[in-house]
Amino acid sequence: MHRITRRALSTTRRVCDEQVLNRFSRNVTQPKQQGASQAMLYATDGVDSEEDLKKPMIGIGSVWYEGNPCNKHLLDIGKDVKQSVTAAGIIGYQFGTVGVSDGISMGTQGMLYSLPSRDLIADQIETAGGGHWLDGMVVIPGCDKNMPGVLMGVARLNRPSIMVYGGTIRAGHCPGPQPPPSQPLDIVSAFQAYGKYVAAGRTDTAEQERANTIRYACPGQGACGGMYTANTMASNAEVLGMTLPGSSSFPADSPEKQQECASIGPVLRNMLEKNILPSQILTKAAFDNAITLTMIMGGSTNAVLHLIAIAANVGIRLRLEDFERIADKTPVLADLRPSGKYVFEDIYKLGGIPKIVHYLIENDFIDGDTMTVTGKSLRQNADEWVAQHGKLPFNQDIIRPLGNPIKSTGHIRVLRGNLAPGGAISKITGKEGLQFEGRARVYNSEDEFLADFEKGTFVKGEKVVIVLRYLGPRGGPGMPEMLKPTSMIMGAGLGNDVAFVTDGRFSGGSHGFVVGHVVPEAMAGGRIGLVENGDLIKIDAVKNTIEHIVSRDKLKARKRKAPYREGLKRGWLRLYSLNVESASYGCVLGIRRDLRSRLVDFKEPAWRTKQKVDERRDQVREKQIVEAKLRRAQKVAANQTRLRVEAERKAKAEAEQKKTEETA
Repeated sequence: MHRITRRALSTTRRVCDEQVLNRFSRNVTQPKQQGASQAMLYATDGVDSEEDLKKPMIGIGSVWYEGNPCNKHLLDIGKDVKQSVTAAGIIGYQFGTVGVSDGISMGTQGMLYSLPSRDLIADQIETAGGGHWLDGMVVIPGCDKNMPGVLMGVARLNRPSIMVYGGTIRAGHCPGPQPPPSQPLDIVSAFQAYGKYVAAGRTDTAEQERANTIRYACPGQGACGGMYTANTMASNAEVLGMTLPGSSSFPADSPEKQQECASIGPVLRNMLEKNILPSQILTKAAFDNAITLTMIMGGSTNAVLHLIAIAANVGIRLRLEDFERIADKTPVLADLRPSGKYVFEDIYKLGGIPKIVHYLIENDFIDGDTMTVTGKSLRQNADEWVAQHGKLPFNQDIIRPLGNPIKSTGHIRVLRGNLAPGGAISKITGKEGLQFEGRARVYNSEDEFLADFEKGTFVKGEKVVIVLRYLGPRGGPGMPEMLKPTSMIMGAGLGNDVAFVTDGRFSGGSHGFVVGHVVPEAMAGGRIGLVENGDLIKIDAVKNTIEHIVSRDKLKARKRKAPYREGLKRGWLRLYSLNVESASYGCVLGIRRDLRSRLVDFKEPAWRTKQKVDERRDQVREKQIVEAKLRRAQKVAANQTRLRVEAERKAKAEAEQKKTEETA
């Protein structure tokens, strides 16, 4: 009898396997004992003979959903990819995964599902490949969480895999005088439109500008057009080596995107022949490259969460200290939205991400010796690109030279202090200043803030720190993004007067003085849950500190009356909240149980160790309190029983005495 051994599941190359392309699918396509498997495969496209059953079989996973521009075209991209792999002698099977549109769900309860969808996507990629013995994967993401989700999935499978980004959207343009036709629009323009409308007094003219901005901000297919999370993570995937050169900067509707799809087949076949695996590509050096590019491009703070999570799935421990180390020596060069002038389509017009990578390799900011899906090094790919398209020019102001940066150090800062002993992430380009001090206004939900904003309670000149809490990975649950509140403040022209602090996240489209990912979160007993209106908060992006200024006595009193917030009772978000790690660990699911023992160079931070000790102490204390209450209750019950028995005995004695007296 044929047996599927543990060795059959391994991805390690053996000498006899070097020209075997169906390393995994042969477990169901070749043994006579798997005849039923083969019978079902004969009913699928591309399998008509025994020779077809010997071909490699790969999955083509599109994060497809018709209801948003980022993902609506990904099924068609998958069809183009399938034609290419079929021509290369590979059988490709398309499948879909779930995805959540951040732009549509933003500011609503739907946003609670956004970050958790990353892990669902990873699970679906892993399940499709593992359950069907697929030999490799082509994954096609579009919206923000899609990119880390698919990369986490293929990292777990560790089979030849390549990512094809769905592409960025083109810039929108509004006809007429409001706003000027030459001003490019994108989704953040739409988010900020309401704040501008309110600040302008809700006039008819303001309403016309608001309506036009909404109508023309998204002209077609593709991911949100600035250096937001989608384009940040697509660029990261490219410099990690998991896409073909140029993939991240080709617009969704460009001819180059179609050419990329047509070239996937030969590239994937080469990967199958040489058994090029994600574990060989996703190395510590590759992740350092991705962090560096994020800083250079002024990318999204979500890169911190997602790069940590992807690395964890290949057994590499990325720390917040890695982001600090690289940020301290890496400048911001790109003048891209949200804080800058240009959109990501302008990077395409400039010649694409490979030109920037080549420039950074030449200047020793990026390691060019890392492996990529082409089978060549990152340096070789970049050299070939500039040989064909030319080097990065500097007669433009989209990407500045290293000698004239927008900011001399990275914009993503890791802050620590009594408000965030486990770390917090800020996004500060320098345009907002480097320090902020203001009085807290505390909100336990976005809706509370929005109601306050509608009343016009925020005014220019008054320094305010908006604290949005109970929005962390456990408390949200799902760590929703705060793009709607930040956009309203920026749209109202209050960016220099208002800072944000939250245990939730900020969208890649958020800008201003923003601090997120506060650890521990309020739901986990973090100090952010004890902040009250009027408290002084100091943020320093030079010293990398965030401090909550309140007396120790007041803090102790607040701890005694701190409210308990009950979590969800059922469903996927309940499961997520019970298993998710903190933001400083990338919000990875189950890392405490499944991954930590295998992570490279893992060291638990002191704050986490202390938090565990405090949790155990609190558990013991709660147990002692419960036991003491039980003992008191038992004592009261026993006393009541004694009194009842004595009363009954006395009543009986009195009755007998009365009866005796009556008889006498």
